[in-house]
Amino acid sequence: MSRPRRPIPPLDAAALERLALRYVERFATTRGKLVAYLNRKIRERGWDGAPADPVAIAERFAELGYIDDRLYAESKAAAMARRGLGARRVAQALHHAGVVGEAADAVVPQIAARRGQTAVAFARRKRVGPFAAVPADRALCARQVAAMVRAGHAPDLAWTIVRMAPGESVEPLLTDD
Repeated sequence: MSRPRRPIPPLDAAALERLALRYVERFATTRGKLVAYLNRKIRERGWDGAPADPVAIAERFAELGYIDDRLYAESKAAAMARRGLGARRVAQALHHAGVVGEAADAVVPQIAARRGQTAVAFARRKRVGPFAAVPADRALCARQVAAMVRAGHAPDLAWTIVRMAPGESVEPLLTDD
């Protein structure tokens, strides 16, 4: 026979602060993600006391250096680039993480500079174009281009890579960007 669980008490200012601190301690995060997390916890557990202000907590944590949206954006963009994901996918991920304004704008030139490198990394990983064992037929080329576009690469760049012969040099793509 099991005992019924005690209800979790509603949050107050001190408990919300502890939750926020524990969250930024465990995860690389942004102001937007922290605010969303705190709002979710308030919805789940309820609130006791003066109205909560998760935005103020996130701003204070940013001032203290616990949260750095620009550093998060740079590291997220670099990690996604290593996986071969394109600019559009990176921008979507940063937007979803709540990176906006100057922090997001600062990363755009870095993403654009790696345009060819990320596309080549994706092609290498998926064995497309110059990394394929045999040339692809028309239908396979279309599917490969679609995969590259879904990964955030520009269609013209995707077609350029897919149309390359197996073993062809990708150096021009790496240096032109």
